[in-house]
Amino acid sequence: MSRIPRVLTILLLAGLGGFLTKPEAFAALFRPFAPGDTPPIYAQTPLLTLAVNHLLLVAAATLAASLLAVGFAVVATRPAGRDVLPFARAVANLGQTFPPVAVLALAVPVVGFGTVPTLIALVLYGLLPIFETALTSLSGLDPALREAARGLGLTGRQRLVQVELPLALPMIVSGIRVSAVIGLATATLGSTVAASTLGEVIVSGLLTGNTAYVLQGGLTVAALAIVVDAGFRVLQRKAARRAGFPS
Repeated sequence: MSRIPRVLTILLLAGLGGFLTKPEAFAALFRPFAPGDTPPIYAQTPLLTLAVNHLLLVAAATLAASLLAVGFAVVATRPAGRDVLPFARAVANLGQTFPPVAVLALAVPVVGFGTVPTLIALVLYGLLPIFETALTSLSGLDPALREAARGLGLTGRQRLVQVELPLALPMIVSGIRVSAVIGLATATLGSTVAASTLGEVIVSGLLTGNTAYVLQGGLTVAALAIVVDAGFRVLQRKAARRAGFPS
């Protein structure tokens, strides 16, 4: 990451932290977008609480999607698991086939309102980017590397853990980055089924005609997405250096 993007990311993170901890200090900026005498800053639930809940929900969904997707990719690239590939790809594509709103509508009657249906939707929606990058990176490894590892007497598990996954990790992290950023935006829909996310601010603004609320929720989600994306890019570069790739 060059110096200018890094500085901008740090400034953005500092501004975001200031807004979430002291939103009332920014009231003058949002006042022109609040109709009439309505408050310019959303105060029903602390913005910091909503942001933390939003991040925790996305983190849990991204972790679950990563474990499932990478697990499917590992099994599908083993000699004994070739028949698993069509099933794994069908599961990974499931979230893209049904939009998150449809998944929420189907999940609510089964698991009720709240965080759980949102988590299910985010996991399903986040599978495909991670699965495809993991599958591509694992299946695209140089066969000579596997043979060299086999020649050293490494077992199949040892080859996977010590050779294949470290070499595939940069691309896998790239897929996780895409999934996490998509999840940050998609999680706003969770507020329609009573999940505590930043979508609560946006929905409230839309229902009351308060553009200030919409801006607060939307800009906060966008800022979080930029910061999370930058963080994953740093992790991706570190993984590439450890694997011996040019960063």
